[in-house]
Parts: sequence; structure tokens; C-alpha cells
Amino acid sequence: MAMKIRLARGGSKKRPFYSIVAADSRMPRDGRFIEKLGTYSPLLPKDSEDRVKMNMERVQYWLDQGAQPTDRIARMLEAAGVKEKAERANMKKAEPGEKAKKRAEEKVAKAAAAAEAAAAPKEEPVEAAAEEPAETATEAPAEAPAEETAEAPAEEAAAEEAKSE
Repeated sequence: MAMKIRLARGGSKKRPFYSIVAADSRMPRDGRFIEKLGTYSPLLPKDSEDRVKMNMERVQYWLDQGAQPTDRIARMLEAAGVKEKAERANMKKAEPGEKAKKRAEEKVAKAAAAAEAAAAPKEEPVEAAAEEPAETATEAPAEAPAEETAEAPAEEAAAEEAKSE
């Protein structure tokens, strides 16, 4: 017979109160049990001594007999120091679904593109402004390369057309 140490719910609606019981694993949650081992009242404050009460001798007896505690009871036993703290598998219930992950990736990509675009125009005028005084101060117009002189009249012509319109 597979034994479990588990919670059996009592109390009224929206006012939970649990009994800690040793029961056959095939019995229903609030059904037949072998022995009552303690109580658990989740409405009391966490630091209250009355929140969890267990008969540790009987709990230890059932553990020695091979009874398996449920996850909640195992946590209570760990807090009491009866059982070693166990590694638990991290359930993936809180992990977002595929579509949510894709939306998050798109949002990050869009934010990165917006930040890049916002940073790019600010850098160009500062660099251009920093370069122009240095070129005019150090270089004479006769020493300018042919490419720069070819671009300069085209830029001036475009600026004049914009003014005339």
C-alpha cells in the first residue's frame, strides 16, 4: 500500500483549514485516512507558532515506514528541520509561450533600432561640426582634394535651389 503524508482540507468556504494526515495514496483528498498527524492554518501569520502543528514522532514513524510527503508537506518538514532540503525541478508554468517570446524579441529589436536611429543623427552633426573648423584652419582651399571640391559646388547648388523655392 502506497502511503502519503498530505493535507486534507477542512474549514468553510474561503476559510481554509487543513489536517496533516497519513493516508493511502488511492484515497480521495478529504477521504479516509489512517492517522491525523497535525494541522495547518494558512490564514494565520507566517511567524505564528499555531500556523503549522505536527506530531514529529509520528511523522518520523511514517517517513520511516516509507510514506511519501507531498510537496507542501515536504516544505513544512524542511522548515522544521526533519527532512533535508531537496532540489526541485523548476516548473515551466511561468515561462511565456512561443508567441509571447516572439513579441518580446520584436519589441527588443524595435527598441534597439529606435535607440540606434536616435543616436545616429546626434553623432553626425557633432562630427561634421568638429571636422569643418579643423579643415578650414589647417588646409588652404588650393590644397583640397579634387573629390571635396567636386562635391562642394553640388552642395551649394542644392542649397541655392532650396532657397529659391
